[in-house]
Amino acid sequence: MPRFEDAQRPHPARPQDVKPLVQAQFARTADRYVASPSHAHGPDLAKLVTWLAPDPEWVCLDVATGGGHVARTLSPWVSRVIASDLTPQMLMAARRHLTESGCRNVTFVIADAENLPFLPETFDAVTCRIAPHHFPNPDRFVEEVARVLKPGGRFLMVDNVAPQDPACARFLNDVERLRDPGHVRCPAVTEWRRWLEAAGLREIRSEARRKRNEFPSWMARMARSPEHAAEVESFILHAAPEVRACFDVEIRDGRVLAMSVDEWMVLCVKRA
Repeated sequence: MPRFEDAQRPHPARPQDVKPLVQAQFARTADRYVASPSHAHGPDLAKLVTWLAPDPEWVCLDVATGGGHVARTLSPWVSRVIASDLTPQMLMAARRHLTESGCRNVTFVIADAENLPFLPETFDAVTCRIAPHHFPNPDRFVEEVARVLKPGGRFLMVDNVAPQDPACARFLNDVERLRDPGHVRCPAVTEWRRWLEAAGLREIRSEARRKRNEFPSWMARMARSPEHAAEVESFILHAAPEVRACFDVEIRDGRVLAMSVDEWMVLCVKRA
C-alpha cells in the first residue's frame, strides 16, 4: 500500500512549463515579497556588502531581484545596479519599493536568469538571493553569470539548499513544490560547487546557516486558499518522524508552527 506522502507528492512540472508558472505566481504575490520580513531583513543582506567589499565605480547586476532588497542594499555603495527579473509585475513592485526608498541609481530590466540580455564581461559583480530554486537549469544560470562577469568579477549567491540525505532532500523539494508550483529544486551544496567550478567561478568564501520559517507567514506568501494551506500542513504532519526531525518541524496541538531549512551563502571570483 502506498504511503500518504507518496500519494500526495506533487509531480514536478516539466522545465518548459515552469517559467510561466513562476511568472503567474509572482505576478499574484509581488507585493507580499516586497513586504516579506525574511526577504527584506535577513541577516545576509548586511553581510552581502561586507563580503563583496564593493567599489564606488562598480556596475552590478542583481538577478531575479524579487522585491529589490539586494539592489536597495547595494545601491549606496556602487555606481549603478541593474535589477533584473523574469516577472514584469514583480519588477514594477520592486521599482515602486526602491523609488520610495530613495534609490536613484537602479535600472530595472526584464530578464531570464538562464538567458541574460547583456554582453559578455559587462559587470563587476553579480548577485542572486533566494531565487535559484525557481530556475529549471541552474547550471545554465551559473554559466550566464560567468559570461556577463568581467575577469576578476565577483558572484554572490544566497539560496536554500537540500540536505545530502536523499529522503530529506526529496521531502524539502516536495513540500516546496506543493506550496509553490513554480519551485523547481533546491540542489545540494555539492552540486552548486560542481557547477561553479565548471563555469570558472572560484569559491573564496561560503557559509551555511539554519533558517527558521514560521509556517503561517511562510505559507501565506504563496497560499491560493485555506484549503491549499491545509494541504501543505497535512503533508508536513504526515512526513516520517526522522524527516520532520531533519527540518526541526515544530508542532503544537496538531498544528505546524515552523520548520527550518539550510541556507547557503557563497562568494566566488571569476578566473581571469
